[in-house]
Amino acid sequence: MASSDSHRLTYLSSLVAGKPKPTSVPVASGNQLHIGNYVVRAKLGTPPQLMFMVLDTSNDAVWLPCSGCSGCSNASTSFNTNSSSTYSTVSCSTAQCTQARGLTCPSSSPQPSVCSFNQSYGGDSSFSASLVQDTLTLAPDVIPNFSFGCINSASGNSLPPQGLMGLGRGPMSLVSQTTSLYSGVFSYCLPSFRSFYFSGSLKLGLLGQPKSIRYTPLLRNPRRPSLYYVNLTGVSVGSVQVPVDPVYLTFDANSGAGTIIDSGTVITRFAQPVYEAIRDEFRKQVISLISQLV
Repeated sequence: MASSDSHRLTYLSSLVAGKPKPTSVPVASGNQLHIGNYVVRAKLGTPPQLMFMVLDTSNDAVWLPCSGCSGCSNASTSFNTNSSSTYSTVSCSTAQCTQARGLTCPSSSPQPSVCSFNQSYGGDSSFSASLVQDTLTLAPDVIPNFSFGCINSASGNSLPPQGLMGLGRGPMSLVSQTTSLYSGVFSYCLPSFRSFYFSGSLKLGLLGQPKSIRYTPLLRNPRRPSLYYVNLTGVSVGSVQVPVDPVYLTFDANSGAGTIIDSGTVITRFAQPVYEAIRDEFRKQVISLISQLV
């Protein structure tokens, strides 16, 4: 019987080993990094260097501070390019360089120049980065020659200390660069912000996605093609539907108006008339409740 059990265990293990496994990348609250965002656990380079990068659905690029960065918050959390055997820079002559927003390349140079780009972030911060490639590791998946921004200099206080993982629709995002692997499919389950553990998950690819969920379609707006729009139709406070002019909520592909889903923004924001209507109804209900208690 013991011998049969051993053979059965070997057989079952072989079945499990032969099955493709879903890619689930751990996600945590940014509490431990003293930021209001959610962070994903990723590794870059060979050997892999662990980074806790902000999860951002409204950003197209992947970027992080690199060794020697001027103005970056903490040198100990930077990616050490000299320690990776698979690290390489991207030339201005490559197709990837033309896809980087805010790129800067010399118009004439005898030698191929390193592709660079400048971007702003969070309203009060900006950075200059070189476009580079290295091996990205997400859970069990190893992705070679992944393109990302290596920050050389930064200013302001809003930059995530260990970088940002862009999940937007643009060509430089994680979603776009891994289409052959994950088919452009992802979902995420966010943990409690009070949690210090990686109890959330970023699921990549068709395998392992939730089978029975309630959903609203993510719309594409040609005016702002990298963002994920939803069709917001109304807002309620408690059981009361707030009276709002539909013009402030309606998705409009011609003007770029509408509501976006942004995992990198801490506070939900509405157009001023919508906010005021919600505020007034909230005040009304609070005053009514207080008067009942008194």
